[in-house]
Amino acid sequence: MSTYTAQPDHPNASAPDAAEDPEKARMLRGELYHAFTPALTAERNRCARACHDFNAHAANSDRLTRVNLFRALNLPPLSPASDTTHEPWIEPPLHIDYGTNLSLSPGVFINFNFTALDTCRVSIGARTLIGPNVSLYSGTHPLSASLRNGTAGPELGQEISIGEDCWLGGGVTVLPGVRIGDRVVVGAGTVVVRDTGDDVVVVGNPGRVVRRLLEDGVGRVMTEKVGVEEERAKEVVRLRRRVEELERVVGELKAVVEGKGE
Repeated sequence: MSTYTAQPDHPNASAPDAAEDPEKARMLRGELYHAFTPALTAERNRCARACHDFNAHAANSDRLTRVNLFRALNLPPLSPASDTTHEPWIEPPLHIDYGTNLSLSPGVFINFNFTALDTCRVSIGARTLIGPNVSLYSGTHPLSASLRNGTAGPELGQEISIGEDCWLGGGVTVLPGVRIGDRVVVGAGTVVVRDTGDDVVVVGNPGRVVRRLLEDGVGRVMTEKVGVEEERAKEVVRLRRRVEELERVVGELKAVVEGKGE
């Protein structure tokens, strides 16, 4: 049973290692980096070709071929005798930036028009169901227009983590740095901008927790409304975390600006 993560010894993972490429190392650490270097551009082009092959051929292929078309993003192919029962099931088309920073656990299902900007690691836990037109954006840009500077300027990212046994409805968007807990249901069209915790229902734009899920162990689920005061307390904690993160980014931006002035 395989998890879709990069294998350094696989031919498809032949792009420069982070230890050899300082821009890639900064990217994976969530720091400001430049995306349009020859090495990172080549990585995206390789992934684009693999996505093109999957989108063009998966629908008319048998299960093993379909699995191997997806594994071409970052893993060696399975042998003809391999058991594909627990391999993730992916519907075409899909659009992924690098592939090597995407991790899918066994039993995952992803419906059509899936987009993952895997600037930083994007992980999806076992048995999670992803609806159509879902987008996971781990990449972002500086707010300062002068620093952003089009393709000549730096960008950055934050990891996205989706837990086990989740269900994301159609059209959900998950923004950089978000951690969705286990057994979470995210309503269609929701924009998830903050961490969720486990066993909750999240809806809206911006997404907010509206119910707690209580399972009795035999497949029956009860729901409990989340109190306003409790949600406000959680929001304070989230805002404090966000302030700390913004202070870190501001420090990095200041260092870059001061470096330009030297």
